[in-house]
Amino acid sequence: MTTLERMQRARQVSPLLAAADSRTKNNALLAMADALQKRQEDILAANREDLDAARGHISEVMLDRLALDAGRIAGMAEGIRQVAALPDPVGEVLARVERPNGLVIEKTAVPLGVIAIIYESRPNVTSDAAALCIKSGNACILRSGKEAWRSAWAITCAMQEGLDTAGLPGDLVQLVEDTTRQSASDLMNGVGYIDLLIPRGGAGLIRACTENAAVPCIETGTGICHIYVDKSADLDMALEILENAKASRPSVCNACEVCLVHRDIAAAFLPRLQRRLTEERTARNLPPVQLRGDAQTVAVLGCTPAGEQGFDTEHLDYILAVAVVEDVEAAIAHIAQHSTGHSDAILTADDAAAEQFTRRVDSAAVYVNASTRFTDGGEFGLGCEMGISTQKLHARGPMGLRELTTYKYIVRGSGQIR
Repeated sequence: MTTLERMQRARQVSPLLAAADSRTKNNALLAMADALQKRQEDILAANREDLDAARGHISEVMLDRLALDAGRIAGMAEGIRQVAALPDPVGEVLARVERPNGLVIEKTAVPLGVIAIIYESRPNVTSDAAALCIKSGNACILRSGKEAWRSAWAITCAMQEGLDTAGLPGDLVQLVEDTTRQSASDLMNGVGYIDLLIPRGGAGLIRACTENAAVPCIETGTGICHIYVDKSADLDMALEILENAKASRPSVCNACEVCLVHRDIAAAFLPRLQRRLTEERTARNLPPVQLRGDAQTVAVLGCTPAGEQGFDTEHLDYILAVAVVEDVEAAIAHIAQHSTGHSDAILTADDAAAEQFTRRVDSAAVYVNASTRFTDGGEFGLGCEMGISTQKLHARGPMGLRELTTYKYIVRGSGQIR
């Protein structure tokens, strides 16, 4: 089936889901979750083919993003079940006003219609996106990267089986077969078929979509995430948070890419940070983190210079750019210049510094004394997420069910005329 035919089919079946009640949608989601686990061996076999084809072409960190096992499939199924357990946003009255003439006006949440998602090498996006679309009443068209296509196809087939079992059309969730740029272009230009396009992936993909899409597009931005260690910070806590934020899963968008350190503690803290992320990780048979510093950091540690682009790069690897700053004001200025508006954090015991940071840093998620790795739909109580929006219109931060709805005004009268 061509991409155009898939868009046409999605538009055709979407009204059936928009009219479905919560019980029907929840039953479908539970059936989809069960089908994922029932088809586990098929999914794992497809994933092994993807991994075999990708080895030697993508990094080990990216291979980890691509890899599935029984635990990850169970996690995907559980994510779908969590979405089923969430309140249904469709039909919620967001605002109500009764006018002097007796008209009752209700601003009411409704599905967007058909949502297209272009993503790269994370197979779990397939199930997360489908679950959120079904619960919010939207048909979805998935366009996976070629590295993950076999896995995504097996996952999609399982979910379609679940939809059929629940009495809804399997075509409410579709995967595009074409992984060339043409299919992406078709979705970007699917006017009349696609109500919203969401790209999830690297800077190149996101830029291509936001610059070229003729349909509405949400920018799920890259994550150049910062952690600023203030002079009053608990340094033991700071080491724990920085290792988690950088090294727990460096290939994801909420991983820390830049550490800023107050000049008053730089001489004491930087050597501890280097030991924690290099020698101590190596001793624990964990991948060490390479520190790349500004001039002051290099002077203290003798590490590799960050270079001209070092603070503007989403490394998605065991690499951390480090800079020494004068104070919280300088940290805020550095973040304003280099951040992508995703997630930024301050580690401090100074309430005034924390207040200044949270007021002034203009990112989708701003943290005080916590890891940036929490910027995630599941961690925010959304079940799972469609992506992390770094724009400001319609949706910002982790996108859950509410962000996949729009609204209409339902106006009730008793014969009023104007």
